[in-house]
Amino acid sequence: MRKQRPIEGHVLLLHGLWMHAPAMRWLATRLKSRGFDARTLGYYSVLEDSEHAIGRVVKALQAAPGSHVVAHSLGGLMALEAARRVAATDIGRIVCLGTPLAGSGAANGVIQRFPAGRRLLGQHVPMLLAGAGHLPEDVDVGVIAGSRRRGLGGVLAHFSDDHDGTVAVSETRLEGLTDHIVLPASHTGLIFSDAAVDQAVAFLRSGRFDHGVGEAVAEASIA
Repeated sequence: MRKQRPIEGHVLLLHGLWMHAPAMRWLATRLKSRGFDARTLGYYSVLEDSEHAIGRVVKALQAAPGSHVVAHSLGGLMALEAARRVAATDIGRIVCLGTPLAGSGAANGVIQRFPAGRRLLGQHVPMLLAGAGHLPEDVDVGVIAGSRRRGLGGVLAHFSDDHDGTVAVSETRLEGLTDHIVLPASHTGLIFSDAAVDQAVAFLRSGRFDHGVGEAVAEASIA
């Protein structure tokens, strides 16, 4: 009989704007293959207000104390705010994938250029524009940013530095981060990247990314 891989910990997966929980299933499958008990949590990224969505994340963390979080884009902002509202024992490490911690220039571009821009972005506009503000205390937070410029965000925001087509690398940085790494992936590609999975696993296990293969990693399985 094949020996079962020991469970390394619970991982809650949060999707980003204009997505639903199934978008994170590929990533969940990859994390499960590494021994993590990964599960997705959905929320209405346009119709649901931030307070209600964050409250749902808080309840999920309290139901499985010590869970790690891997969150994409807007989901990362949700995770950080939820981490401020739970006890230190209720949450493990947080990995943000392409999260605009310093605020989203692309979101601001949508609002400025389109009459219905705010409606398109939904009720999380204030959070997207403001970013995280500051990081929760006593929580290891790592960010995986992308540098493949595929998406309209670069046109709308006129980024002056590297970006993933939606979020600038500079927007993913915030004082107090435990670690930060840049991979050759687009914004959406970050949730379908084997390299991002490798780095997320490294951070969940040790609190650090593997910079030995970081920015120089080959563009394999990146959308």
